[in-house]
Amino acid sequence: MTIRRYARFALCLTFIFGLAAWNVDDLEAQGLTDQETKGHQSESRNLALLGVHDLQGRSAYQPIIHGSGNRWIAYVGTHEGAALNPISGLMEGNGTVIVEVTNPRKPVTLFHIPGQRLDPSQRSQAQMVRVCEIGDQTYLLRSSMRTRHEIWNVTDPSTPHFVSTVVEGLTVTHKNWWECDTGMAYIVAGDPAWRVRMTKIYDLSQPQEPAFVRDFGLVGQEPGSQMEPVPAAIHGPISRANRVYFAYGTSRNGVLQMVDRDKLLKGKALPTPENLLYPQVARLDLPPFWGGHTSFPVIDVQISDFEDNLHGKIRNFVILTSESTVDDCQEFRHGVFFVDITEETRPFPVASFQVSESSGDFCQRGGRFGPHATNESFTPIYYRRIVFVSYFNAGVRAVDIRDPFHPREVAFFIPATTEKTEPKCKETEDGIQCKAVIQTNNVEVDDRGFIYLVDRANTGMHILELTGEARSLANFP
Repeated sequence: MTIRRYARFALCLTFIFGLAAWNVDDLEAQGLTDQETKGHQSESRNLALLGVHDLQGRSAYQPIIHGSGNRWIAYVGTHEGAALNPISGLMEGNGTVIVEVTNPRKPVTLFHIPGQRLDPSQRSQAQMVRVCEIGDQTYLLRSSMRTRHEIWNVTDPSTPHFVSTVVEGLTVTHKNWWECDTGMAYIVAGDPAWRVRMTKIYDLSQPQEPAFVRDFGLVGQEPGSQMEPVPAAIHGPISRANRVYFAYGTSRNGVLQMVDRDKLLKGKALPTPENLLYPQVARLDLPPFWGGHTSFPVIDVQISDFEDNLHGKIRNFVILTSESTVDDCQEFRHGVFFVDITEETRPFPVASFQVSESSGDFCQRGGRFGPHATNESFTPIYYRRIVFVSYFNAGVRAVDIRDPFHPREVAFFIPATTEKTEPKCKETEDGIQCKAVIQTNNVEVDDRGFIYLVDRANTGMHILELTGEARSLANFP
């Protein structure tokens, strides 16, 4: 390791474990300004902070909020790492943090399931999580160690227990989808036989006995294909009614694929080009500089301005995000795209949403600036009315989508950094510069209307509620 790299590594460690031992002269000697080391306070409009949970200082990815009876539980998947679990008193590899949020002002840790259940002390991860009730039991489906997917019984969220391994021997597992009404799960992973990450479909209606249905992907990704270039890997699917919406590419070479669910599940499983194309309803290829991260369907939107339109005022859309992946705006600017799918076989982008960089000097704050994902809940409180977009260092943005041809921001919240926020460090002409900056990763809502943000820079989970004009747009009971 070179002296310069060692200095950079040591400095970043110092930030991670706290700045208390440094004085102003020390910081200035390293070329760091006071402003760069302080981080920042919260900023907001029409969104109020109710509660905060530190998630044990773990880098968080996916939150799922599940209501059962009079209790509300947040299940949060995390990126690779390790941290102290105050409940067990042990250092545990990152996994699934289970938090009771029945009172959003006082979230309480119930349990942490390490990503590597056979060696809890090992650095690990379990980024993705879904939760379903089957019969009188509640089950959690999660990715684990990027090599497998597994099911846990969380009927008592304080004492979860392992049920079964759905599939293992995989690579780069990621963002799955689970239909609670049918038990059908669309599991994203790298299969050694396939050319890129793809989708494995399982029937999990009996969690103790997962049943394989088929593998699926774009033509050119299947085993034995010689197509070049290989189509971009899947990021994640979302199913709604008799359609499955697959987003490929994440941040570049994106593809939105719409699939007939019945044909997908009942068609021939052998992954030939003909069988892969059989369920496809439509495909939209994006320019090479944009990808498909989240494909959120918004169906049967009644657009008031179309009242006298010859073909009616009801239209269908997919909200497609392209993920920012590079710090300090050193990439093509990503956006959120509204794709009209009313004529299913001819999807067409009709609008976009972006946060203005100049509104917060976001390129100067450090970290990523741009969209990551939308919420994925279909709660009638917000569905067809407001969508929430996680925007990394610009926090969460609430977007009025009642007219998807003209989306507009109605609220935002950028959490404050804390002593646990991991700084973003880079080498400049003036030396190493580190900035503590929020990195809002994913966002979700519950059926009470609360909004949940989780942070990939170890800042925890923030629970919000709408206020002012934005609240009046929602459909609260």
